[in-house]
Amino acid sequence: MPPTTLDDWLDYQQRAHPHAIQMGLERVREVWMRLGAPAPARVVIAVGGTNGKGSTVAFLDAILSAAGQRVGAYTSPHLLRYNERVRVAGLDTADATLVAAFARIEAARGAIPLTYFEYGTLAALWIFAHSDLDVALLEVGLGGRLDAVNLIDADAAIVTTVDLDHQAWLGNDRQSIGYEKAGIFRGTRPAIIGESDPPHALLEQAWRMGADVHVFGRDFFCVRDTARSLWRWQSGADELVLPMPQLHAPCQLANASAAITALHTVRPRLGWNPQAIAAGVANARIGARLQIFAGEPALIVDVAHNPQAARVLAHWLRATRGVGRTLAVFGALDDKDVRGIVAALNDAIDAWFIGGLDGDSPRGLAAERLREILGTVVAIERVAANIPAALAQAFGAARVGDRVIAFGSFFVAAAALGFAHERGLSM
Repeated sequence: MPPTTLDDWLDYQQRAHPHAIQMGLERVREVWMRLGAPAPARVVIAVGGTNGKGSTVAFLDAILSAAGQRVGAYTSPHLLRYNERVRVAGLDTADATLVAAFARIEAARGAIPLTYFEYGTLAALWIFAHSDLDVALLEVGLGGRLDAVNLIDADAAIVTTVDLDHQAWLGNDRQSIGYEKAGIFRGTRPAIIGESDPPHALLEQAWRMGADVHVFGRDFFCVRDTARSLWRWQSGADELVLPMPQLHAPCQLANASAAITALHTVRPRLGWNPQAIAAGVANARIGARLQIFAGEPALIVDVAHNPQAARVLAHWLRATRGVGRTLAVFGALDDKDVRGIVAALNDAIDAWFIGGLDGDSPRGLAAERLREILGTVVAIERVAANIPAALAQAFGAARVGDRVIAFGSFFVAAAALGFAHERGLSM
């Protein structure tokens, strides 16, 4: 009997393919063609990269919505509900809409196997195509060249950053990973690169395609005015003076700059609205990106799950250190560079509380296994079976003026947000 509820469909999709990840576009493209391959929106912007994708989509969504555009945003993974992955006009998609899309995909695929992510990508594209959208924002899941999102030819594409993550699928160095991520670019179309020192392979592949390349620090810039709590975006002769974003990490100015540059390149089709840009930058929100809950101790939730993101988090923690201690609650998946993440943060953390994720994901590391991996890299204060227990231990050990930072995985972030809700913590 076919699935009927959203939970049933998601459980079915987890079991429908023998592998959680299978790179390649042939299968998913064939199913999309059987569905008629409708355009997801009048304009499509793809966002790839190692870190910063979700925040960049949030800036784009907020700016375009402030300008009166009807926007669809596809992101992954989710924090609390699957419905967060597919948003139309600022709202999570309803269960019934997702179920109807999955049923249509199932009927079209025949004997073609699809992964969990491929089902979700096709559902988002199908829903967007039937939602009369001005703009579809598509976050790339893994890599770029062979990611399911790449079956759509984006009108503009952003690669935020390139660093080591998912090496089993993308390669063991920035050059290999950069080549894969360049796959979302298209000839003659805008290709925005959100870091000032991208790998040569990313640039070379973009140039080889004939893309219209815009590089942060070369073709567009951001300058912070700390005295006035403002910052300036500039590209060529065009310049904007903008409010600081509510998203706290220092990298968010680069993410906002990349988003604005993408909109600048497609302004003949979407217009150019400086007031909407300012409003969008100021109002953009996304969960678990240095999300701060007030209290004693304060709780900070972040999705940092690779060394590059850990370095950004460490910089922010050092810059905002007060008189109290910083207590870390950490968990990780088994394909992550756990030692690299922890090493990047060690001098910014006063005590480590680790929790297992084996109950949350087949790839989750059990607490004792995580302790073995870390070995002598850090001194671990306490070990708990899961993240809620580790959070309770950290809160129990905290003194006045301390803060707790929970990070390492989207699963850690989701557990921390649930913990904050249960405790009635406010932002």
